[in-house]
Amino acid sequence: VGLVTDLHYADKPPAGSRHYRETLTKLAEATERFRAAELSFLVELGDFIDAADSVTDELGYLKHVNRDFAAVCEDRHYVLGNHCVHTLTKGEFLEGVERERSYYSFDRGPYHFVILDSCFRSDGQPYGRKNFEWTDANIPASQLEWLVADLEATDRKTIVFAHQRLDVSNSYGVKNARQVREAMEQSEIVVAVFQGHSHENDYRDLNGIHYCTLAAMVEGSGPANNAYAEMVLGRDGSIQIQGFRRQKDYRWS
Repeated sequence: VGLVTDLHYADKPPAGSRHYRETLTKLAEATERFRAAELSFLVELGDFIDAADSVTDELGYLKHVNRDFAAVCEDRHYVLGNHCVHTLTKGEFLEGVERERSYYSFDRGPYHFVILDSCFRSDGQPYGRKNFEWTDANIPASQLEWLVADLEATDRKTIVFAHQRLDVSNSYGVKNARQVREAMEQSEIVVAVFQGHSHENDYRDLNGIHYCTLAAMVEGSGPANNAYAEMVLGRDGSIQIQGFRRQKDYRWS
């Protein structure tokens, strides 16, 4: 499985440590590795694009980066990040990447996979058109109910993909993360959560579930500052993360 996060692609000059235009070159390097590995599928963990001044420009950013991303692997998945819907609506983003839903699940081999969408305000309204504060991320009750039912409907080992973090209570975390963690723990089948948002490598084991935060592709200039990973899932339940450039390696049995 190919994993990337926080590409923040935009055709605009660098801002601080974020080098938006270099994302395409960094993605090209990752593409070479991913094609050689013959991926089962590919996941981007949110903030695929950065904000633009207009919807037209933003859709242009999305079309440009998704053209390269789509060429990597036919079976690919998109986690919504707050920057993905800063200028766009969720519907516009999903249409741009040819997807119908922002959260869903699927099976591959002996594993079950869940894509979550935390881009909702505390009042349940979806992010879109600058109507939110990025620190107010939530999994609404309807999605949490769906998650509980989804996990009850399978006995496969399950891996969850998210953007905002489910393992912290600071500004990078989902506000009702504890409820989400409880649902995953009670299922007794969730083994790992992969997330982005805070741009740095981080890892926690909370009640037997691995929470792995991946490094952002957008941070830093030049090839040495790239970040992406391959995940190999064993039929014995082992999980191996081979990180490239700034991304750390992990192995869990």
